[in-house]
Amino acid sequence: METNENEARRIEGVVKWFDPGRGFGFVVSEGGGPDILLHANVLRNFGQSSVADGAKLTILAQATQRGVQAIEVLSIESLGMEETPGLEDFKMMTADEIRATPLEPARMKWFNKEKGFGFANVFGRSDDIFVHIEVLRASGLSDLQPGEAVAIRVIDGRRGQMASEVSTWEAALKPTPDVATQ
Repeated sequence: METNENEARRIEGVVKWFDPGRGFGFVVSEGGGPDILLHANVLRNFGQSSVADGAKLTILAQATQRGVQAIEVLSIESLGMEETPGLEDFKMMTADEIRATPLEPARMKWFNKEKGFGFANVFGRSDDIFVHIEVLRASGLSDLQPGEAVAIRVIDGRRGQMASEVSTWEAALKPTPDVATQ
């Protein structure tokens, strides 16, 4: 069976780097080969404005005259709570306890990557929810824009409510597996 070189291929890989300011980054395929260009527009079509370096993702990629480029993001796997740096607010909770909190739709009020934090508002609540950059990175993201729709898990931290996970807003619409049945 002959395959067309310009045909889209499903590839699993890792983000080498992504710069939201420049509007692109590169993915390294688990199967080897050249770096794959990941343009910000392709990432936005998935519902995200950024992705963390080292995040695992599944994409459709296609060979072009300029090299291999991602044409669609199929999934982004967060780094997971077990790999999250030990924030004091999470020390007394297990990963299962954190995962048991529901994903709630929210909108970013603001986020400053240089300061390492920002705030979100959950729909239907008036409280600001603190978002730490380490939680963002562990969730597979590197930056958020004001007004960006996200889904967050909210816990009571030492100084108030904070996000323990940040995801695309579409994730809040999907049912989560019951951790008690695992």
